[in-house]
Amino acid sequence: MSLAEQVLEGNIRAAARLMRDIDDGRSEAIDELKQLYPHTGAAYIIGITGPPGAGKSTLVDQLTASFRGRGKKVGVVAIDPTSPFTGGAILGDRIRMNRHSCDEGVFIRSLATRGALGGLSRSTSDVALVMDAMGMDIIIIETVGVGQDEVDIVKEAHTTCVVMVPGLGDDIQAIKAGILEIGDIFVVNKADRDGADRTARELNIMLEMRHSTEGQWHPQVMKTEATRGSGIDELTDEIMAHRTFFLSSGTIGAFLRERGRRHFMSILRDTLVKKAVAFMATNDALDTIVTAMNEHRIDPYSAVEEIVSKMMPV
Repeated sequence: MSLAEQVLEGNIRAAARLMRDIDDGRSEAIDELKQLYPHTGAAYIIGITGPPGAGKSTLVDQLTASFRGRGKKVGVVAIDPTSPFTGGAILGDRIRMNRHSCDEGVFIRSLATRGALGGLSRSTSDVALVMDAMGMDIIIIETVGVGQDEVDIVKEAHTTCVVMVPGLGDDIQAIKAGILEIGDIFVVNKADRDGADRTARELNIMLEMRHSTEGQWHPQVMKTEATRGSGIDELTDEIMAHRTFFLSSGTIGAFLRERGRRHFMSILRDTLVKKAVAFMATNDALDTIVTAMNEHRIDPYSAVEEIVSKMMPV
C-alpha cells in the first residue's frame, strides 16, 4: 500500500513519515499528496499568531484540550524558527503540549521555517493537507513568533487569532495595520499581568475605529491566562462563533478560491525555480552568469530573460 492509502486508513506512522518526506522536499511525496487531495477539505483551520513570548504554545495546548473535550479530533502544526547562521532549529513547541502525546485524537507536528518568511514553513500547507486527510476536525497552526508584517497565516487559516500580551510597547503598537487587519479574534494572554485591561481596552477602541460594512464579522477581544486555563472555553466559543459566521455568510467561497490560487501559484513558482536551477546545472550556466555579473558584462535582468527564453522558447 502507498503511504497515502495507509494515511486514509488511519495509519499514524504512515502520516508521520509522509509529513517528514514533505518537509524534506522529497519528490515522491508529491505523488502521495496527489492521492490525498480528493479526500481533503473537511478540516477547519485555526491560525494562532503573535510576537515571541506571547504564550502561543501554551494557548494552543489549552485550545487542543478544549476542542478534545467537545469531541473534536485535533491536528497541530507548530512552527519554530531556523537559525540563519547554522540552519538548525529547536522544535520545542511540542514539549509544551506533551500531555496530548498519548491521545489518539491529537496529532502534533513541529516544522522549522527553513528560511521561509511570513511566519510559516514552506511545507505548512501540505502538512495541513495530510492532517485533513487523516480526518482531523480542527487543525491549529501556530506560527513562529512574528512582528508586524509576517501575516501569511491569514491566507491559510479560516479563523486567525492574534495573541498579544501587556507591556510589549507603546500604545501605537496596537494600531499597526498588518496586525490589526488580519485578526478575526484578538487574544490578550497573560491577563493577570498589570496593563492587561488597558491593552484590551485600546484594542477595542482601535477595532471600533476600523471601517466595516454591514454583514461583516466584528472581531472581539478576549482575555486569557493560558497557564491556568482561564478564558479558554470562552475563546473556544468565540472561534466556533466565527466558524458559524464564516460558513453561513458566504465568505468561505471567496476565501477558498483565493487560498487555492495562492497554493497553486506557490507550487508553480517552486517548480519553475527547481527546473531553472536543474537546467542551469547542466552546463554550469549559473556560475558563468554570476561571474559575468560580477564583471559587469551582463545585468541580472538580461541574464534571467536569456535563461527563460532558452528554457521556454516561443
